[in-house]
Amino acid sequence: MTSLVLASASPARLATLRAAGVHPSVIVSGVDESVVSGLPPADLALRLAELKCDAVAAQVTDGALVLGCDSVLDLDGEALGKPADADDAVRRWVAMRGRSGILRTGHCLRDTAAGTRLAATASTVVHFADVSDAEIAAYVASGEPLEVAGAFTVDGLGGAFVTGIEGDHHNVVGLSLPLLRSLLADLGHAWTDLWG
Repeated sequence: MTSLVLASASPARLATLRAAGVHPSVIVSGVDESVVSGLPPADLALRLAELKCDAVAAQVTDGALVLGCDSVLDLDGEALGKPADADDAVRRWVAMRGRSGILRTGHCLRDTAAGTRLAATASTVVHFADVSDAEIAAYVASGEPLEVAGAFTVDGLGGAFVTGIEGDHHNVVGLSLPLLRSLLADLGHAWTDLWG
C-alpha cells in the first residue's frame, strides 16, 4: 500500500478520502494564504495547493505521497475563499443567491520518494438557490459558512441552498477524486494502491 499524507486541516477532504477507502495521515501545512494575491481564481487555488504541498513535503521523510489542496469560489472572476466574518458571509450570499459560480480546487501531488510533483485545478459549476434574507441570516448564524471557501457547503447545512452542480461533486466538497486518480497515474501509482 502506498502512503498518502494530506496537507490540509479540512475535515471534509479527509472524510472524502476515507469514504473512498483512502486513510491518509494529516499534516497541516501552516501556510499563510494571505501571501498570495492578485491571481485569477483558478491560478490562486493552484498556487496555494502547491505551497501547502511543498511545505508538508519538506517535513516527510518516509517517501510518502503528499497531497495539497485549496478551494476558492470563482464568482464573476473574483476568488472567494473563507469569508472574513459573518457580515462578509451575508454579503456573499446576497451576491450569490439565484446565480452560479465555479468552485475551483487546486490539487498538488508530490511523490517524495521520486522527487516528482504534478499539479492541476478541477472546476465545478455550482448553481445557488434564490434564498431569502431570513435563510441567509439563519445559515450564517449557524457558523458553517464562516469555515469554508465560498461561504457554502454542498455536504452540510448549505446543501439545501445548492440547486445543482455541473461536474465533479467531490470537487465541491474540496477534493476531486477523479483528478487525484489521474495525478496518481501520471506519477506511476494506481488509485487502488491507496486503499487500505
